Amino acid sequence: MDNSAPGAGGSKVGLGGLFGGGAPEYSNTELAGVPLTGMSPLSPYLNVDPRYLVQDSEEFILPTGANKTRGRFELAFFTIGGCCITGAAFGAVNGLRLGLKETRDMTWSKPRNVQILNLVTRQGATWANTLGSLALLYSVFGVVIEKTRGAEDDLNTLGAGTLTGMLYKSTGGLRGAARGGLMGLALTGLYALYNNWEHLKGSTSHHSL
Repeated sequence: MDNSAPGAGGSKVGLGGLFGGGAPEYSNTELAGVPLTGMSPLSPYLNVDPRYLVQDSEEFILPTGANKTRGRFELAFFTIGGCCITGAAFGAVNGLRLGLKETRDMTWSKPRNVQILNLVTRQGATWANTLGSLALLYSVFGVVIEKTRGAEDDLNTLGAGTLTGMLYKSTGGLRGAARGGLMGLALTGLYALYNNWEHLKGSTSHHSL
């Protein structure tokens, strides 16, 4: 027996004929308009709301009293090593440039290659030593200031950069130390501004609203 009959709203689906009983019949149009937002978010298998399983932030298992971020002492090794590698790479490129410039009147021969190689290694070692020394001084001052103040913020960065520049240029007298301190303060100030740029931009947009 055919339980569907044509109507104005489209064909009828005989739910009573499929499952038994006198269930009401609905058209395809009526079934398509039924919203699904009223369905329960609970999982029928776990009986747990899946919204509680979504983690908005990363979870860490840390020792008692430990911080999620590394301190200046841990970052000192990365800073010093990174500066040494950067200085060596920059010095090698600069040495190659100087070598090609100084030996441009020479033909390609073993003496020219040796001279270029000497400039590359000399410049690489010089720049690696310079940047490594600056990174070492900056890291030491940063750790000392952090331990003295008992806090970690941008003031430590500015203080460490200023003291590093002053000590590095102290051989030039008071004027040289002052100039080096201003240079270190400017560089670390730009670094602190870069790290807090998103926060400052968000605060500015919030105040403008």
